[in-house]
Amino acid sequence: MSHQESPLASPPLIARLAISWLTNALVLAVVVAVIADARVSSAGALFAAAAVFGVLNTVLKPLLRLVTLPLALLSFGIAWFFVSMLMLALTGAIVGGFHLNGFWTLVDATLIVWLVNLVLDFTPGPWQVSGRRRRGRIGPGRQRP
Repeated sequence: MSHQESPLASPPLIARLAISWLTNALVLAVVVAVIADARVSSAGALFAAAAVFGVLNTVLKPLLRLVTLPLALLSFGIAWFFVSMLMLALTGAIVGGFHLNGFWTLVDATLIVWLVNLVLDFTPGPWQVSGRRRRGRIGPGRQRP
């Protein structure tokens, strides 16, 4: 059986992107459901926010984490919490129907995103095939590169 035919092979890119997008939508829906000052105007706005949030976390967040590395070392990682807050703030600024009102709402939303992602990291499901959740999971007969 070739690597592509293996049941442990990674799903196609489009499937991984769709799962990541839906996972982001789930995380943001939890934020909106739990925080009174977090609002979304429609399901379409939620899915748009999930897409923007995913792109920001994939493209901009790693660059900002690299730039803020010295500050993160001095602050024991707290600087990266503010980078994560910025990703949510930018998502709200870009997507008109997704609103996080106020600094403390951003703090709470960032904590909820972290907590939901932590739960998803340890909960088996389709989200395990995308992004960092797949890393480090070695199936039978597979070796680390």
